[in-house]
Amino acid sequence: MSVLESVKDKLIEAVKNSAVKSELVSVEELPEISLEVPKDKSFGDFSTNLAMQLTRIAKKNPRQIAEQLKEQLDYAEAGVENVEIAGPGFINFYLDKRYLHEVISDVLMKGARYGAVTVGNHEKIQVEFVSANPTGSLHLGHARGAAVGDALCNLLDFAGYDVSREYYINDAGNQIDNLAKSIEARYLQQLEKEAEMPEDGYHGEDIIQFAKELAAEEHDRLLSLEGDEKHEFFKRYGLEKEMQKLKNDLTRFGVEFDVWFSETSLYQDKKTDAVLEELESKGHTYEQDGALWLKTTPFGDDKDRVLIKNDGSFTYLTPDIAYHKDKFNRGFNQLINIWGADHHGYIPRMRAAITALGYEPDQLKVLVSQMVSLYQNGEKVKMSKRTGKAVTMKELMDEVGVDAIRYFFTMRGIDSHLDFDIDLAISTSNENPVYYVQYAYARICSIFRQADEQGIARMPLDQVDLHLLDEESEYNLLLKVATLYNEVQVATEQYAPHRIIRYVYELASLFHSYYKAQRVILEDDEKLTQARLSILAALKVVFENCFKIIGISAPEKM
Repeated sequence: MSVLESVKDKLIEAVKNSAVKSELVSVEELPEISLEVPKDKSFGDFSTNLAMQLTRIAKKNPRQIAEQLKEQLDYAEAGVENVEIAGPGFINFYLDKRYLHEVISDVLMKGARYGAVTVGNHEKIQVEFVSANPTGSLHLGHARGAAVGDALCNLLDFAGYDVSREYYINDAGNQIDNLAKSIEARYLQQLEKEAEMPEDGYHGEDIIQFAKELAAEEHDRLLSLEGDEKHEFFKRYGLEKEMQKLKNDLTRFGVEFDVWFSETSLYQDKKTDAVLEELESKGHTYEQDGALWLKTTPFGDDKDRVLIKNDGSFTYLTPDIAYHKDKFNRGFNQLINIWGADHHGYIPRMRAAITALGYEPDQLKVLVSQMVSLYQNGEKVKMSKRTGKAVTMKELMDEVGVDAIRYFFTMRGIDSHLDFDIDLAISTSNENPVYYVQYAYARICSIFRQADEQGIARMPLDQVDLHLLDEESEYNLLLKVATLYNEVQVATEQYAPHRIIRYVYELASLFHSYYKAQRVILEDDEKLTQARLSILAALKVVFENCFKIIGISAPEKM
């Protein structure tokens, strides 16, 4: 059990044993106990506003309630040395430093599961992210969605959810027809035939390269194809090529999807027809001006939306509703979508649509990914030096590496605009945050190598005197390690993997300060050396667990 969970449990017991209990029908009435780490250390290691939350139930002054809880709290069992009441009724806890020594054994015993919580309770949750049209290269917005989406999935998995990562392939519609026509035109040009690019065609270098490969493989055999057969061939070929390119980039970026869902399958399996019938049977559709409309205004949208246009074709909303219905049919209780900022206005109509189908609007959570701006040499970078077009995810990986991109793109809330400084990302200085946190880990590994070289074998933990760890810097490190459970839970509840980055940066800062102030390997003090190696072993585990959530490597040398 973590330090915070121990304090929470003993607080609940204190409520049961205090006069507040007489006002409670059941303990279930208790509000969620929130423990925060005060910025000012003089206010203790943890603080709670529980007494103020209980005012309505206990019908007493919050300071009186706080005093009652203080009297009933089992200090020893909670690992608390002192409790103070502050302000209108805040309860500030000062932990027993000796209790924190148990954190080391907790970390080393749980290993890769240290910090993992069970709030997910194995609930099936689906996260759909990236989902770029397969008609070109992934750009910076897609890269940010990939970094945050994958880190969020790692976090949810660590918090006990049954997570499925999904990519929605927009392989139906005009953009795919134009992709096929573009490749066909380039193929004909490779055979020195006259061919004009379609008006809305794709002019990228990748299309030319695909056509070159096709001409080399098939020569002029495809000239004999006609009509639908010819169009379907180029469409299928283009999709396969574009999707393989996307998958290669995402694999290099460390992102693997569990499901690649085809939009075309919705039409093939008649799922769009089925969802239209369901909406109609529930009385949520009507016809007007030759079009079929969905009544979304009763569910919070600012106006009703068209499902089938007067020419008989579907709007984008129709397959999207069918797709989300299919997600629920697959047993997911919670859906999370990561969309680009240009889709912000689409959220109310999508939530209205699933509500019309009988689901709760909160079962769909949409995270909106804001824009990324690149800077180099102090100036904003708009175009690739190589192609003269927008910088792609692949080019950025080539320039700065995967770790830096994933760290930088995740370190701010996804709903905040992000400035990405290329020079900072590739620098090997403490100003570069990803270098700073990875260097902390590498330093720990270096100390263990030194110990090995000097023939210092680590003793079993039960033979190590952890009470020798009495420096304030050691106490601060252990306290930070002890709060990982709370940080994971809060980050999960807020869908905020950037909190883990903030946590690991603060941990790295504490370690670097400790490293400069204290020697770990002491020739004249074997017992203290063993104690300090034990705290480093715990830190090593915590860094590894946080790096795994973020999706960056743990380098042993730098």
